[in-house]
Parts: sequence; structure tokens; C-alpha cells
Amino acid sequence: MSVSGDVSTHPFPAQPLAPWRRAVIKVGSSLLTDGRGALGAHNAAALAALIARFRAQGREVLLVSSGAVAAGRGLIARRRGSLVQRQALASLGQTPMLALWQRLVEQPVAQVLLSHDDMRNRRRYLNAQATLQELLRSGALPIVNENDTVAVDELKLGDNDNLAAAVAALVDADMLFIATDTHGLYTGHPTRDPDARPLPRVEAITPEIMRMTSGGAGALGTGGMATKLEAARKAAAAGIDTALFCGHDARALQALGQDQLHGTLIPAHGQRLLARKLWLHHQPACRGRLRIDNGACRALTERGASLLPGGVVGVDGDFSSRAAVELVDLDDRRIGRGLVQYHATDLQRIAGRHSQDIENVLGFHNGRAVIRRDDLVLMDRAA
Repeated sequence: MSVSGDVSTHPFPAQPLAPWRRAVIKVGSSLLTDGRGALGAHNAAALAALIARFRAQGREVLLVSSGAVAAGRGLIARRRGSLVQRQALASLGQTPMLALWQRLVEQPVAQVLLSHDDMRNRRRYLNAQATLQELLRSGALPIVNENDTVAVDELKLGDNDNLAAAVAALVDADMLFIATDTHGLYTGHPTRDPDARPLPRVEAITPEIMRMTSGGAGALGTGGMATKLEAARKAAAAGIDTALFCGHDARALQALGQDQLHGTLIPAHGQRLLARKLWLHHQPACRGRLRIDNGACRALTERGASLLPGGVVGVDGDFSSRAAVELVDLDDRRIGRGLVQYHATDLQRIAGRHSQDIENVLGFHNGRAVIRRDDLVLMDRAA
């Protein structure tokens, strides 16, 4: 394992990491291939050694590993094309990708494939959570990926960076480690911009920070630095620190084993959300949407109120009661997500009405609120 960069200096100075007990490590395709599209063990071996060190320290690790599609392409020498072709490549490549990791770690590896519905449906979410926690208790290394074999574009969780953030929230992790092929986040593209400087610490993912990312993904990947920052923002909102580091930098890997980071740290902000709100916050895109007026927006964001029917001015989509829906303001800006107390057709009938009118209009009532405060999470807020 060779050191990336000069051995006497490092573009990112070492900084201490907060104590942690459980972490998710995300490894992208660019770190798991041999340059020709097939799986390669060089970088994976170094990362496996780091996982072993963490385990020896009494810590728990889950792995979100890309590489299945690349491995499948290596088996049948086919370019990634349509969705169906990608699904077939993912299916072909799962076994060699898992075999690679099993070859490199002493603990048993366990494959966990998550789908959009697993994250949307509360019962399946809790089942996935329980399974992952039991695997950790048994001493296994869970290797998580999206179930690409059956996913369709409109029901995909997305890239593995954001999947890793969702998994970190799912298992109540303390850290999210994202292994990249660069040292960390720079103010510009480090190989194209001579004035680009490293950013060892980013307190908040602002629009200015997002503009610094090149946005491009590697030839074998589906995400660039922008998706890593999106994942970090989600993790931060869930009370989880994110560390970006170079997965083929021996010095960075050695430092991580000593709780030192040569890379970019995006610390958590605010308190951890309650379990239900955490689930809501990391839901995939919801099918239903409620448009609420300015008074309702202020009541939710400033006073911590429940959403009453009088504040609803529009109902989009067909959804059942207890479904998760998006909340938007009059300008279609996303406000939050919540679990509704009424079916979409019933909500259309009581929208704009006073809570006291619900039973007269519907012939029944499930409570005076459309969404109770305990079933509501505001975007980029911890309340």
C-alpha cells in the first residue's frame, strides 16, 4: 500500500476524531477496481485492515460497498447501458464483490440489500434495523447495497453516498466514513484549479460549499463530491459526524486507526432526532404532498405546532392514512415531512376547514390535526 503524496507533508493536517462506537464506511467503485473495470484487491485490502483494527478496538463497522456493477461488467465485458442491463450486471457482480471482502476479512460477511420500500415502510424499516443490529451483535460485517437487481429509476434510493447516510441513521451510528479517491474537499478542483485549497473542516453544507464541488462522477461511479456532501448534510442532521478521506492514502488510513483524520470533517449539528423523526427525515421521495399556507408554515417552523386542516390549501397524490407525505409552502419550497392522519380523498374534503368541522364533513375523525407534531420532521432541522 503506497502513500499518496509526499511522506513529510500532507495537504490535510491531522485532526482528532470524537470518540465513536459504531460507524458506517462507504467505499466507491473507483477504489475497488483494477483500472480495467474488474475488481481489484489492492485498496480493498488496506481498507479491510482498517476495519480489522477498528474491530480489535471493540468497535462496530458496517460497510456500504459499491463494485457489484463493475464486477458484473468485468465478467461479461459489457458496458453499462439500460436499467435492465445494469440490474443484470449488479446481479452478476454481487457474488464476486462479496467474495472479495470475505477473502480480506476474518469475520463473516453478510449481504444486506435495501430497497426504496424498506426505507419508506415503517415496519420494514424497523425490520431492517433489527437485522443489521443482530448482525453486528453476532460479529459479522454487514455489507449493504441497494437492491439494484429489482430497483427502478423512480423508486431508487439513489447513489451509495446517500444510502450510506441513510444506513448510518438507521443503525444509530456515531460516524460516517466516506472513502474517496481524493484527499478531501477543496475549494476547487485540485488538479484543475491552481488556487484550490484544502478544507479540513466544514461546519455546514451551504450553497457556497456545494458550488465548490465539480459534480462529476468517475467513469465507474454514480456520484461525485456533491453526493458526498449531500450525504454528509443528512448525517449531520441526524447527529452523525462525517469524515471524507482518501481510500488509497496509507498515511490517512493509518491515522484513522489512531482516531486522527487527514481529510475533511463535517461535524454533526444539533441533537439527534427521535427515532421516528429520524426515519421520516431520511425517507426517499414521498408520493403524496400537502401545500400549506404561510400561517401554517410559521406555526410549524416557529411555534412547533401540529398541522391543522385549516392550513392545508392543496393535496397532491393518492395516499392512505399514516402515509409519509411532503409538506411544501405556497412557492413549492419543501418544509418537511409527516405522517398524515387522513386518506388523501378525505384530506381534500377537509382542507381549509376548522378542526371542529372534521366529523361533520367526514362522519368520523382521527383527531383534530392533519399531522401531529410528534409525526412531523422539518427539513434540515432537528425538531
